[in-house]
Amino acid sequence: MSVGLTLGKFAPLHRGHQLLIERALLENEKVIVMIYDCPEITPIPLQIRAKWIRELYPQVEVLEAWDGPQEVGDSPEIMRQHEDYLLQMLAGRKVDAFYSSEFYGDHVSRALGAEDRQVDVGRIAFPVSGTAVREDPYAHRHFVDPLVYRDLIVKVLFLGAPSTGKTTLADRMAEELSTVWMPEYGREYWEAYQVERRLTQEQLVEIAEGHIEREDVLMLQADRFLFVDTDARTTRIFSRYYHQSVHPRLEDLAGKATERYDLVFLCGDDIPYRDSWDRSGEINRKWMQEQIREDLIMRGNAFIELRGDLDERVARVRQELSLMS
Repeated sequence: MSVGLTLGKFAPLHRGHQLLIERALLENEKVIVMIYDCPEITPIPLQIRAKWIRELYPQVEVLEAWDGPQEVGDSPEIMRQHEDYLLQMLAGRKVDAFYSSEFYGDHVSRALGAEDRQVDVGRIAFPVSGTAVREDPYAHRHFVDPLVYRDLIVKVLFLGAPSTGKTTLADRMAEELSTVWMPEYGREYWEAYQVERRLTQEQLVEIAEGHIEREDVLMLQADRFLFVDTDARTTRIFSRYYHQSVHPRLEDLAGKATERYDLVFLCGDDIPYRDSWDRSGEINRKWMQEQIREDLIMRGNAFIELRGDLDERVARVRQELSLMS
């Protein structure tokens, strides 16, 4: 059985990396991809970067190199460190061909006793690099698979009862940071399908699923940040309020929302209540606000409460985003 090997940090995985993997798959019966930990280069964990490869290429064996050499260079000492580490990780397994587009292809191939398979060294097929994508993911998004690009976007969620400023804040943040935002799909759906101000449990599931589908599409249009107005947990609370129960599918989506967003803000109810025909009064706003807060606490979901006027809230959001960069 012929075995091909390629390696890298894949920070992030881009089309050039994929060309290496796909060429190896075309020419070998088995392919190994070794991925290095590199916290000094990217905040995206090794497990996430390994997941990209496993999901896109399930036939590939992925080796996670948690303790691999960090230095890069062509000095004899550095080259020997990398060669020794590779041999250690392979534990005696034979490699027939080593795939790369870097200078180290020659010495690594010799150390492995493998053929040196250089692929697109001049970056002609895909003029891109991991550094370029890290510096400007949006400009290079066409070189990144959607599965990967979604993980490069910081997903910022605004929660809160009706009339707590979520929509205004999401719109303002997207405008200031030149990106897109996800409106509350439930409002649009409710206006189109409500009957005597009510929706069925199945319709509430459709709201949660439709919101996520639209969110996924917008993520591919986002530039670094996607601001989101409301999630499935709020829809779940509405279901409990109107039906005293929750559809199992909605319960599942609400649970998954805990891991879906990178930053969660709870918009405070310290601003004036603005009544409208689709809202049920200031007393219900207070009840809903407490339900949302308690749900976040119960699920162990970290959140930041926003208070004050719009400018104060924008400033706090900007401050928190700056801490993530």
